[in-house]
Amino acid sequence: MTENETTVADDETTPAPAAAGPTAPSLPHDHIVPERYEKLTALRASGHDPFGPERYDRTHPLTAAREQFDALDGKTVRVAGRVVSMRGNFLDLLDESGRGQVYLSEEDLGADEYARVKANADLGDFVGVEGFAFETKKGDRAYHAQKVTFLAKALRDVGAMLGKEYRDRETGETKVRDRLSDPDLRQRMRYVDLFVNRDARDVLVKRIKVTRAMREYLDSLGFLEVETPVLQQEAGGASARPFLTHHNALGMDLHLRISLELPLKRLIVGGLEKVYEIGRVFRNEGISTRHNPEFTLLELYQAYTNLEGMMEVVEGMFLHVCRAVTGGDVLTMPDGVSIDFAQPWRRLPILEGIRENAGIDPETFGSLEGARAAIVRANERLPENERIDPEREHNIGGIIEKLHEVFTQPTLVQPTFITEFPLETSPLARKMPGNPRLTRRFESYILGYECGNAFSEINDPLDQRERFEYQVGQKAAGDAEAHPMDEDFLRALEFGMQPTGGFGAGIDRVAMIFTGADSIRDVIFFPLLKPERHEKQEADS
Repeated sequence: MTENETTVADDETTPAPAAAGPTAPSLPHDHIVPERYEKLTALRASGHDPFGPERYDRTHPLTAAREQFDALDGKTVRVAGRVVSMRGNFLDLLDESGRGQVYLSEEDLGADEYARVKANADLGDFVGVEGFAFETKKGDRAYHAQKVTFLAKALRDVGAMLGKEYRDRETGETKVRDRLSDPDLRQRMRYVDLFVNRDARDVLVKRIKVTRAMREYLDSLGFLEVETPVLQQEAGGASARPFLTHHNALGMDLHLRISLELPLKRLIVGGLEKVYEIGRVFRNEGISTRHNPEFTLLELYQAYTNLEGMMEVVEGMFLHVCRAVTGGDVLTMPDGVSIDFAQPWRRLPILEGIRENAGIDPETFGSLEGARAAIVRANERLPENERIDPEREHNIGGIIEKLHEVFTQPTLVQPTFITEFPLETSPLARKMPGNPRLTRRFESYILGYECGNAFSEINDPLDQRERFEYQVGQKAAGDAEAHPMDEDFLRALEFGMQPTGGFGAGIDRVAMIFTGADSIRDVIFFPLLKPERHEKQEADS
């Protein structure tokens, strides 16, 4: 980069001199950069709207100069984008396709327009350019501008967002914080992150491809996409604490849904034999690299099939997603680990996984006391800060799932179905024939992430009522995430539901796998964050 070049990564807070009048206008808001406001005022004074025409018709994307150069020969081209670099008479613009270079010359623009653009353009501005494609002396393919139109003046300084001075409290030194390397700030100001950090944009676009591929696959199998209520009187279908809201007109409390399951199974009762929904659900729980209180869930239900049928659907769907995202059957991670989705997934009962990874035999879980004693022994294999508190688990099923989470889950790199979950933690899954303490349920795992949950669904309303009653007892004993009683769902089952298989997957988690993201926030356009600190608080920190 030459000494005269400016980019969105090093924009100075003191732009080029503005073509302003003798008296600088007063600022309407103190967060607006004064020099930029002067330029806005100067443009308006000269009869040019700094926020451009209502519409600007482009003929080509910015990358066309490189990708379609021969086809543009002799044609007038209209392109537009955000100014992301300025050096001499060259501007780099950015649109959704990528970057394009624009050359400004006084001879082609005319003295007045050339002076107007040079004096008033800033990094971050949107401009439209009419001209022709040409090759520079260095051999770069660019656009030779014959007319430049301001489309939106940027009144905030991108460079100030990227590099902000602060005083180190320990040393007293003045340092520069690269603010958009701060994940919290990047996610809070995603509108800046998307055009400054191309990698962030690529991750989010890849997430869209994941969702689209899931839809394509299920549609190809004859599933119908439906919509079910977000506001529910009883938030069921999962073990989670719901958000509570109030409907004023009806004078009733409602919950934001935590799952899509129960309304979709009502549709199965009604005769729709293959249904799915992709929708937002809400769980009033902690935030971590794998959890966001608001997330996107896929749930699908198919009549006349079972757990093995759901395994076939899941294997096929993930293979289809891999092909859509990578172009092949194998997903290769940044660390070199390869996941071959063309291979059948491993089937591993949860108690066998605990035996393999924690050294605890299945017979140990015959009583709550024996299960708690197993935790104490297993804790000896863990660092002190990672040990499990046996008194926090109130039933054998909870202990089994906790041991699985700590010891087995981190080992599940290749695609695996963990099966035969305990009855206490599976209130909507059929019992295992021959062992009613376990259920016909699986969870799917890839790269140590839990990315799906499936059942052979209960269609016996008496069994389902008994499970709900147990959950109500757990809630009364202090389990805030226990499943509520849902009398309307029980009534639906009493009308009869076919044998049914169901599967649910958090799309954000699946997107983490296919993008290599380390945090769920990286694959959500606008994750939930703590309230923003004021500038004064930030300066004092």
